[in-house]
Amino acid sequence: MSSKLKKRLRLIIPLALAVFFGWYTFSKLPVSTIIPFVKSANYWWIALGVFFGLLSHLSRAYRWKYLLQPMGFEIRFPNSIMAVFITYLANYGIPRSGEVLRAAVLTNYENVPFEKSFGTIVAERIADLVVMMGIIAITLVLEFEFIIDLLQKSFQPKKLVLLGAAGLILVALVVIFIKRSQSKFALKVKTFLKGLVEGMLSIFKMKYKWAFIGHTLFIWGMYVLMFYVTTFALPDLNNVSIGAILVAFISASFTIAATNGGIFVYPVAVMTAFTVFGIAKDPSFAFGWIMWSSQTVMIIIAGSLSFIYLPIYNRIK
Repeated sequence: MSSKLKKRLRLIIPLALAVFFGWYTFSKLPVSTIIPFVKSANYWWIALGVFFGLLSHLSRAYRWKYLLQPMGFEIRFPNSIMAVFITYLANYGIPRSGEVLRAAVLTNYENVPFEKSFGTIVAERIADLVVMMGIIAITLVLEFEFIIDLLQKSFQPKKLVLLGAAGLILVALVVIFIKRSQSKFALKVKTFLKGLVEGMLSIFKMKYKWAFIGHTLFIWGMYVLMFYVTTFALPDLNNVSIGAILVAFISASFTIAATNGGIFVYPVAVMTAFTVFGIAKDPSFAFGWIMWSSQTVMIIIAGSLSFIYLPIYNRIK
């Protein structure tokens, strides 16, 4: 497969997924079912959720300096903030393109070599992935009985055991293959896993490692909190359990990574997760759109202003 085709597929597939899920969802749940919930929503709770989201982005911008300092770079905080918002805005157009733009901002305005700034972004993603895995683990502990019961209803116990055993055997075979194989694919996987481990360990070698870890936990705490407080905007969701909120949050987070900022897919993921816990479809779907729209509007405004003001700020300085 040529590199040009790969680039096109990376652009087309997320867009196709978003369009398909958007069409499918609206064919099942028309817009008219959402409007009453949007009109009756308490916008003070939505504003509070947006505020928590904004705090997470500011913390992410500040956290970046801890990865750049060991390499001898002291970046200006306004440039870091604008780079972060430009990243999020760009990802709505082409997934993962924002990370490239973010590194380019430092190269252009802070004289940080592109490969070094991009490397710190990869290290950030590793730290975020570790915290995300922690949230998933906490969710599994909190809702263990519910998840086991759901799996038992979906699959017969014998089939569930066989499926688990087959999964473990498959994982073991893949690990053995990767360790022994010298194919290009296996070498790429080895290199990726080695870099993943090194990136994780490098965080603990930083001078301000605890500040970095604190900011990372704060960022994800704000993510969960903004999701949680926004549920109070709809009276139908006031009694949602923390387990349901965490499951919906995890599901929605994966859609952001898989598509263009979760467009169309984010509300579907939230609705699907909530309905598993017996919550009605209409308010769940409406909440998904309120949650996604409020954060998207904030990113569009902040990202657009960053694009405009970034060259002006640096020209003045």
